[in-house]
Amino acid sequence: MGLRALESRVLVLAPWVFGLSVLGHLAMVAFQTKMTMVDLMVYRNASPELFTGGLYEWRLKEFSDQFALPFTYPPFSAIVFVPLSWVPWGVARWFWQLLSLACLWYLTKKSLSLAGSNDPRRALLWTGLFIWVEPVRTTLNYGQINLVLAALLVGTLVSATAWKQGAGVGIAAGLKLTPAISGLYFLVTRQYKAAVWSVVAFAGTVGLAWAVSPRLSAEYWFHLLGDATRVGPVGSAINQSLRGALSRTLGHDIQTGPVFLAAVAAAAVLTGFALHAAVKARDVLAMIVTVQLLGLLVSPISWSHHWVWAVPALMWSAYRARHVLATVTAFAWVAAIGSYLISFLLNAQPSIWIIPRPWYYSALGWVYPAVGVLTLVTIAVVLRRRSPEPVVEHRVDLLGQ
Repeated sequence: MGLRALESRVLVLAPWVFGLSVLGHLAMVAFQTKMTMVDLMVYRNASPELFTGGLYEWRLKEFSDQFALPFTYPPFSAIVFVPLSWVPWGVARWFWQLLSLACLWYLTKKSLSLAGSNDPRRALLWTGLFIWVEPVRTTLNYGQINLVLAALLVGTLVSATAWKQGAGVGIAAGLKLTPAISGLYFLVTRQYKAAVWSVVAFAGTVGLAWAVSPRLSAEYWFHLLGDATRVGPVGSAINQSLRGALSRTLGHDIQTGPVFLAAVAAAAVLTGFALHAAVKARDVLAMIVTVQLLGLLVSPISWSHHWVWAVPALMWSAYRARHVLATVTAFAWVAAIGSYLISFLLNAQPSIWIIPRPWYYSALGWVYPAVGVLTLVTIAVVLRRRSPEPVVEHRVDLLGQ
C-alpha cells in the first residue's frame, strides 16, 4: 500500500489527529520537566549581553553538563531576541512554542500547496504527525529557531515580489548564517533582483548590529566565524552533516581537509544534476528542497533538529513526484525521522566528545545525510525527462521572463 493510499484512510480523522497532537504537545510544555528549551534560554538570556560586551563570552551552564552552551549566532540575532528578555521566562517559552507550532503548520501547508495539494485536512493531518518526528520534536524541546526560519524562507522564496523574496533570505541569514544557501535558488531561477535584495537585506542586518556594537560585530565576523568546535561536538551523533558522518566513520574529526572537500564536491555535483532537472521541470518545491539539503550536507554542523527540511522533502516525495523511487524516498524519510534513531545513538555514545565508535553505530549515524543524498538522486532521476508542470499556486516566473 502506498503512502498516499494509507493516508486516504485516515484523512477523515485529520482534525482529531491535529487537535490531539497539539494538546499532547502543550501538555508536555506545561508538565514535562525535561523539556528545558535550553536553546531558547540561550537566545533569551544571552541577548542582553550585547549591550555589556560579553555576548560571546557568556555561557549557559544549566542543563548542559558536558558543554556549557555559548551564543553562536550573529549579533543581529541578539537584537531580535532582546524583547524576549523583557518578559518572564514562562511567557517567553509559551510564546515560542505557539509560534513554532504555527510555523510548522505553515511550512507543511505551503509545501503541500507547492506539491499540488490544497486539501486543508491534509495539512492538519501531516502537521499533527510531524509534531512527533525527531527533527521537529527536538526543535520544540530545545526551543530552537529552525521552524521559524524554514517557514520564513518557504513563505518568502515563492513570493511574487522580488524585494520580499530577498528580504526573507537576507534577514534569515542575518539571524543564522546557514539560510544564506537559499540565495542559490535565486541564481538558478535567474531572479537576480531578488538576489540583490537578499544581499541588501543581509548587509542591513550586519550594519544595524555594527551600529549597536562594533566590537562584538568585529569579533564575530573576523574571529569567531568558521570555528565549528565553538558551536559544539563535531563528531557527536547529533551532527548529521557530511563532516560529522565522515568523522565518525574515520574515527577522527576530518576538519576541512581533502576528505571533507571531496565530499562537498560530490554533493555539489549531485545538487547540480538535481537542480538542473528541477529547473527544467519548473518544480519549485524540488528546487527549494535541493538547495536546503545541499546546505545541510556541506555545513560543518547540521544538528539533527536542523533537518526540519525533511518536512518539505517528504511532502515532495509523497505528493509531487509520483514515481516508485519517490515512494521509496518518502518511506525512507518516515523511517529516518520517525524512528528516533539519533536519540538512540546519542544514548549509545559514551560522550559527545568521543568520535571513535563501533562500525555499526557509525553506519547508523549516516541516516539523515544518506536519505538527503537519496532525495537529491530521486529529484535528479524523476524530473530528468519531465515536461514543465508549473503549480498554479506559484505565481513567480521562474526564468525571469
